Amino acid sequence: MRAPPVAPATDDPVVAQLDELRREAESCEKCALAGTRTRVVFGEGDPHSDLMIVGEAPGYHEDQQGRPFVGQAGKLLDQLLATIGLTREQVYIANVLKSRPPNNRDPKPEEIEACQPYLLRQVELIAPRVVVTLGNFATKLLSGSQTGITRVHGIAQRTSIGGRDLHLFPVFHPAAALYTPAMLDTLKQDFLRLPEVLGLPLDGRDAGHAAPPADAAPPADITPPSADQSPSADATPPGDTTPPTGPAPSPPLTGGPAEQLGLF
Repeated sequence: MRAPPVAPATDDPVVAQLDELRREAESCEKCALAGTRTRVVFGEGDPHSDLMIVGEAPGYHEDQQGRPFVGQAGKLLDQLLATIGLTREQVYIANVLKSRPPNNRDPKPEEIEACQPYLLRQVELIAPRVVVTLGNFATKLLSGSQTGITRVHGIAQRTSIGGRDLHLFPVFHPAAALYTPAMLDTLKQDFLRLPEVLGLPLDGRDAGHAAPPADAAPPADITPPSADQSPSADATPPGDTTPPTGPAPSPPLTGGPAEQLGLF
């Protein structure tokens, strides 16, 4: 395995502390995933963003590149952000686990426990106004509740993480749309509420700066990403498979997920 590059010196204390935390995570051996990963996937984006997005775990392509959400679900996430006038460079993206579980299996409790301090410290340093949790694992960890994502998606929750007041905003994992096209409309509608959530007040803090202008027009539609890669762990369907609330689902399509979404 190649040694990680040495981070350049910076006068930004948040960037410096995140770099130090990244180096700590890259040498972490607190769980068995240290022996199977290719690269640690720490997180990336604007360390001063009002919006932080937390997924489940790296997949194959993330493990190879050391970057979060570079598979099919990541392409869909980019499109969802574009509907509210944002790019991935304007938010901060991380995962509950920093190492890929073998065969993209679900995270184990001991792995979540080992990685949790890194994620909580990221939230503390970045100090976002809103944390969007993608799917069950991130939502249950950061909310402290075992309520499934189908019950809480699209509902902003006021909470405190690492001493920081913020709004938790659970949504379906983008991978759900890759396997269940009927969820795509629900996911899009939840994302379209994000500018409103970013503007919700927090004690002692002014309105956020990450929300796009009110007159920013979203694209007419979201098209599923093209399949130039096999699905990675960020394309694993959420464990909660009960029917979603929100907009009425479209009639089920025939064929496999990729065929349904026009990926071939």
